[in-house]
Amino acid sequence: MRPLTLEKPKQLLEIAGRPILVRIFENLPDEIGEVVLVVGYMGDKIRDYFGDKFLGRKIRYVEQKEKLGTADALWSCRDILGEERFLMLYGDDILDKESIERCLTHDLALLVKEVGDPRRFGVVVADERGRVIDIVEKPEVPLSSLASTGVKVLDGRIFDYPARQHPNGEYYITDSLAQLIKNHDIFVEHAKFWFSIATPEDLKKVNESFKIFSEKY
Repeated sequence: MRPLTLEKPKQLLEIAGRPILVRIFENLPDEIGEVVLVVGYMGDKIRDYFGDKFLGRKIRYVEQKEKLGTADALWSCRDILGEERFLMLYGDDILDKESIERCLTHDLALLVKEVGDPRRFGVVVADERGRVIDIVEKPEVPLSSLASTGVKVLDGRIFDYPARQHPNGEYYITDSLAQLIKNHDIFVEHAKFWFSIATPEDLKKVNESFKIFSEKY
């Protein structure tokens, strides 16, 4: 995301005049009363902006000292989350509130979106009931067009399935999910809109499209 992130973390870059993370807060389901933020690069700026409470929700912070992947970020929250059911979101994904709320109707769930080329995402295969039967991180040959967004409804059972470390040093939550589905049912819900912000070009596209999608959904 450089040069945009030379002076601020990506989560504070703006979409239609408000930081990405504020947009995420705005779309949280009403029943979410507490948020755990995993911070790293320029985490102090995120703490200064959001404080201990934002939009009526208590905030706790966990520091991820090295960027070691999505599973490592989640595991850093293990002592706080315990066995509780929780909603996991990525700090650079924008999705519609209604789709996130539908995920909460399941004990365990993933929010997915059909995309043209899912190879840069976790790819999900679901059966006719919407139950996840396979999930693979960034496959060269995808088995479906369903990309896993950052939204997941999980509980303490996920911590029974630690992820392996990949050659790039990272631990992927998809590895843990692939083990979890062998013993527990996880269901998919389909997002109405999803913006994944990985590049300056992505941010530009989101800003061009956000108003249209937010008014529609």
